[in-house]
Order: sequence, then structure tokens, then C-alpha cells
Amino acid sequence: MIRPLLRAGLEVIPDAVPSSAIPHVLGYERERVFGFHLVEYDDPRCVERLNEAWYDLATSSGLIDGNREFLLMLPRGTWTAAEDRRRRTMRVWHRVRLLERWDLMGAGAATFLGIRPGRPGFAMLALDNSVWLLADTYERGAAVYAVRDPAGSPGVLRELKWELEWLARKDEDREFRREVSVWLESRQQR
Repeated sequence: MIRPLLRAGLEVIPDAVPSSAIPHVLGYERERVFGFHLVEYDDPRCVERLNEAWYDLATSSGLIDGNREFLLMLPRGTWTAAEDRRRRTMRVWHRVRLLERWDLMGAGAATFLGIRPGRPGFAMLALDNSVWLLADTYERGAAVYAVRDPAGSPGVLRELKWELEWLARKDEDREFRREVSVWLESRQQR
């Protein structure tokens, strides 16, 4: 995992994910989405424009801190079934640092961060939980967009509680259930 991320311009910082990091689920309200940038696949500068849009949004939204660090979640959709089963014992978020030379939408999307160059699929989280930044692939193009304050989203909180109950009924993914439970409990104590 480390070498492909280095080729994309991301240095993994081991064992440095803050315990306050919100588990990633969908469910945020539409009005929390901002900075949506779509680049069509037939654009000859598709990868370059996606990288530019990502960086502009990452810096303007506050995703990247003063040390150029943020959290990265490897996309489930690009994993094999065996890798998905192993994920149940791995942390979802990875703390990374953006290096001077990077190419998330080209070299990154060709490995863990998508399907192939110009076809990204990943989520990132600011270290302070203030913003999710997502990159996704659609029918006619790829897009990057941000979600404000996911930890304060009633829809996200509802989805986390639902996931917790559903996985408990099936007795699956105990590590993820534990992480969600701990995060929800810490939120109630504030």
C-alpha cells in the first residue's frame, strides 16, 4: 500500500489517526455539499484538471492542515472480496502527508485511489473533522466535492447508528462496530 501511495504523492504516517476521526458513511444532507467540480472524460486535460480542482478545493476547504496532513480512506469498491474481508481488521482511515510532487487523479487513481487515471474513487477527512472531500466517477465524468461538518450532520449520525444496529444483528465487522460505538459515545460526552 505504501509504494503506490508514494507514487501518488502521499506519505503514510503510521499509527497517527486521531481517535476523534468520524467513521465514514453516507447520509449527509445535500445542503452540506459545496465546491462540486466535474470534469468530463473527453476533456484532453481530464487528469490535470481533476488534480487542479482537488487541490483548489482541498486548500480552500481546510482539508489540508499546516503540515499538509489529512486522513485518507481507501475506497472499498476497488478491493477484491478477499481484501474486503481483511479490511474488517484494518483501520479505515490512514493519516497521510501531501508531498511536493503529487498526482492523485493520475498515478493515484491508477492504484488504490480509483479505477484508472482520471477515474478516482476516494474519501478524505480533515484532521479536525471539519470537512470530507470526496472524489468519484460518474457516467460522463469524474468529480471532486466537499461536505461541511460531517460530524454535525443529523443524516450522518443517523446512518452511523443504523450501521451499528445492522452489523450487530448480523454479528459482523466487530472492529468497525467498536470504532463507531466509541466515536458515538465520545460525541455524547461533549
